[in-house]
Amino acid sequence: MSPNEFLDACAIEPAVLELRPDYRVQLLVVDGLSPNLGSRRGDDVADDLIRAAQDHAQALLSESAVDQLPHISAWREALTRRAQKGLPRVNVLTDIYNAISVLHQIPLGGEDFALYAGPARLIRATGQERFDTTADGEVVVEHPDPGEVVWCADAGVTCLRWNWRQARRTGLSEATRTVFFILDALSPVSDTELSAAADALAQALSALGSDVSVSRRVIGAS
Repeated sequence: MSPNEFLDACAIEPAVLELRPDYRVQLLVVDGLSPNLGSRRGDDVADDLIRAAQDHAQALLSESAVDQLPHISAWREALTRRAQKGLPRVNVLTDIYNAISVLHQIPLGGEDFALYAGPARLIRATGQERFDTTADGEVVVEHPDPGEVVWCADAGVTCLRWNWRQARRTGLSEATRTVFFILDALSPVSDTELSAAADALAQALSALGSDVSVSRRVIGAS
């Protein structure tokens, strides 16, 4: 599927919106990324954003405990707490979206679009779905809890607990050329704040290639 066809086919199960009627998601497919993601330019973009995210986290946490920050308390997000001491460095793409997540206080996940099978769907799990991950360096298959909210595609679960723990199968790497991003929002995050986070992500990634294109779709309450 083309990026727009893929986004048009993505869906949220009604049971999820019954659980949280205020839920919205901004989906992006970013294509045309440079083969040289590990180049100095990509590293510079990630470095600048990581520094800004760490400074932002320190400022926020100097005034309030992490579980009292309004955008975080809805999710019990841990990334901001980690950013106070230094965000983990994984690869350019992951580093960029982790920084944007902290800067905008919005849960954000990225998947290798080429490794996706079928459209993304947000569902309440039965508990039988497959989730591939690693344990002690070995590939293992786990299963979500019954009723847990998960992102999935045709090959199984791609992310557990909404947008918290991503599968090994679709993980980003330096070889990734097209990325599918998921930006989650619950109240009190506004539609404007959600869109601003997506804008910042798209702008950061535009520096990673001369032909970068971004396709977007919002699904949910609004």
